[in-house]
Amino acid sequence: GVGHEGFDAFEAARNLGRAPASPGPGATSPPPGKAPAGAPAGEISPLAPDGRTELRWLMASDVCKHCTHAACLDVCPTGALFRTEFGTVVVQEDVCNGCGYCVPACPYGVIDQRKEDGRVWKCTLCYDRLGVGMEPACAKACPTDSIQFGPLEELRERAAGRVAQLHAAGVADARLYGESPDDGVGGDGAFFLLLDEPEVYGLPPDPQVTTRDLPSMWRHAATAAVTLAALGVASFVRRPR
Repeated sequence: GVGHEGFDAFEAARNLGRAPASPGPGATSPPPGKAPAGAPAGEISPLAPDGRTELRWLMASDVCKHCTHAACLDVCPTGALFRTEFGTVVVQEDVCNGCGYCVPACPYGVIDQRKEDGRVWKCTLCYDRLGVGMEPACAKACPTDSIQFGPLEELRERAAGRVAQLHAAGVADARLYGESPDDGVGGDGAFFLLLDEPEVYGLPPDPQVTTRDLPSMWRHAATAAVTLAALGVASFVRRPR
């Protein structure tokens, strides 16, 4: 159990975080119950009752959220992206022309593009498995049931109950993300239980359909075009003969 040059790695591991580090010259120790000054958000929690500084593991999954109102579908010119019979959004790589319009359209930034030919790919929620009555591989493989699959309403109810349990246990920051049909994308098909602000996980706090203004933009463009055409006709009619 002794490491290089007499260093006992096991003993160091046992003592890790049991006492705050001694302050250097001119420094002061943080008051009891306070995290060290400058500690990164979402990484260092306040001191535990026994004096230990605890690390928090905040797990996140950078997968497609399968938005109810998916902007990627709006901008795809080839139909490579489509809504499946399960409500998920899937890319047909053999149809994708590599234009990349869907990449900036995604409010979550989860669509990747191949450098070789520009074609895109993302999580399909295991469309092939769903087609034969199987659950997605991630939900099947997860040993703790942290990833669950099923009817959305049932999952929302189950997740809300879990948040209530966490709040009762003193985890005040626990919240659901992407579960509400009233959010900026109409709710996500894949939603999450977070233990901190969405930004800590690299998620937008208020995701919006990036193409939401396209209809009004086209209307304004059409109005401008008609106005210009009318002015052109008027100037031609008024031209002296």
